[in-house]
Amino acid sequence: MSRENVELVRRLQPPPDMDLVALFRDEEGASRLLGALGPYVHEDFVAGGSRLEESEHVGLPGLRAGWADWLEPWESYRVEIEEVIDAGEEAVIVLTRDYGRRAGMEAEVPILGAAVWIVRDGKVARATFYTDRNQAFAATGLSR
Repeated sequence: MSRENVELVRRLQPPPDMDLVALFRDEEGASRLLGALGPYVHEDFVAGGSRLEESEHVGLPGLRAGWADWLEPWESYRVEIEEVIDAGEEAVIVLTRDYGRRAGMEAEVPILGAAVWIVRDGKVARATFYTDRNQAFAATGLSR
């Protein structure tokens, strides 16, 4: 099942040129995104982690709210996927290189991040986002 989990999580990642600020702030775009994700997540899906203000957000509306909070200070924000790692029976680690630009800045700020996705019964049950990759590996019991 791990290979299928990795492929599912890989398919759910945004393209590297997608501006998440514009997406999550646009009601219509965010609704389309959440509608597209719906069939791939459990009804009681939970998102959390250091990128989402150390709190947990339930359901896809919670995912949007958490990301909206994280993206508040950014004028633009995009994510490049570096690697998707099978971390066991249910867990998948996604290593990211995020780029954010705040208002008044010309250069993007790079952030090396990670996320741990938990897949149960072919659907995502949890996504935990980290600004420290070591935390993601520790959460799965892997080391890097």
